[in-house]
Amino acid sequence: MSDDQMTAQIAFQIGPNPPPRLDKALGRDVPEDAALSRSRLAKLIAGGAVSIDGVVVDDPRFRVTEGAAVVVTVEAAAESHIGPEDIPLDVVFEDEDLIVVNKPAGMVVHPAPGTPGGTLVNALIHHCGDTLSGVGGMKRPGIVHRIDKETTGLLVAAKTDRAHHDLAEQFAAHTVERRYLAVCYGVPDQNDPRLRGIKGTSFEPGNVLKIQTMLGRHRTDRQRQAVSFTQGRHAVTRARIIDAFGNPPCAALIECWLETGRTHQIRVHMAHCGHSLIGDPVYGGRRKLSPKALGQAGVDTATGFARQALHAATLGFRHPVSGEMLEFEAEMPEDMAGLVQALAGPV
Repeated sequence: MSDDQMTAQIAFQIGPNPPPRLDKALGRDVPEDAALSRSRLAKLIAGGAVSIDGVVVDDPRFRVTEGAAVVVTVEAAAESHIGPEDIPLDVVFEDEDLIVVNKPAGMVVHPAPGTPGGTLVNALIHHCGDTLSGVGGMKRPGIVHRIDKETTGLLVAAKTDRAHHDLAEQFAAHTVERRYLAVCYGVPDQNDPRLRGIKGTSFEPGNVLKIQTMLGRHRTDRQRQAVSFTQGRHAVTRARIIDAFGNPPCAALIECWLETGRTHQIRVHMAHCGHSLIGDPVYGGRRKLSPKALGQAGVDTATGFARQALHAATLGFRHPVSGEMLEFEAEMPEDMAGLVQALAGPV
């Protein structure tokens, strides 16, 4: 590969009334089609890849003037250390900027010490191939949110630096719509006086349960998250009943939506209010269901359900380039649909 193929030079001029700092001025005036985020520009400045009027400038605080000639030298994205793997993907939407997939149960999103391969990122690198223009200088997808290994459903990943930066900002601003379907023990109804006595829980109009706490690492088990009211990160979950099962009702299909997106948030919050998810091996506990209320088939299906009954069903966000509002839906997977049918009993 020639030097010309390995690098690209982006030339432009600083516009009127520039911000006083070089990094902010470049962030404002760099051409949109360069797809360089502010964080990437900061790294390029520090690496001596930016020249002003022919002189290399590596100080982000440099005061740049209107009309200054800027050249940014960008190396071609390096191959990621994460290897591509030919793993089938359920692609819901894809264009040159991003990809939306429906993740199956059992797939980890990103490689980690305990899971070096077989992840969604490995699959995306293989699937996207040369359409990955690079995130942070590497040919890899930009992961802006995650769902747990055994949770199914929708996830968006960026294929360019520009898309990654914009999507990350949308998630940070909590403007992304994420709705989940879950099956829980009990029925989280506003008429249950027990729920009103649990700290951090309240009800909003429409029988919407609101859970507002802080979440952080469990004091003794670092793999778990725990509710706190003194430390951790602010977390808000809302849930409403879609259907209740049993006579008397002892399980429910619920819709949950996130104001914040913390690790295990729905699972921890529903457990906190006494309505843990069926099948959850970490937060679910051992809950007995009544065959008289549900029927033996419903009890057996719930008892044998092998994962947390949680599915990321709806994902909505603003396209990072076109600005179009996008919304995607993924049907409940077969195992959860079978659980709901068994709990509902014979038709």
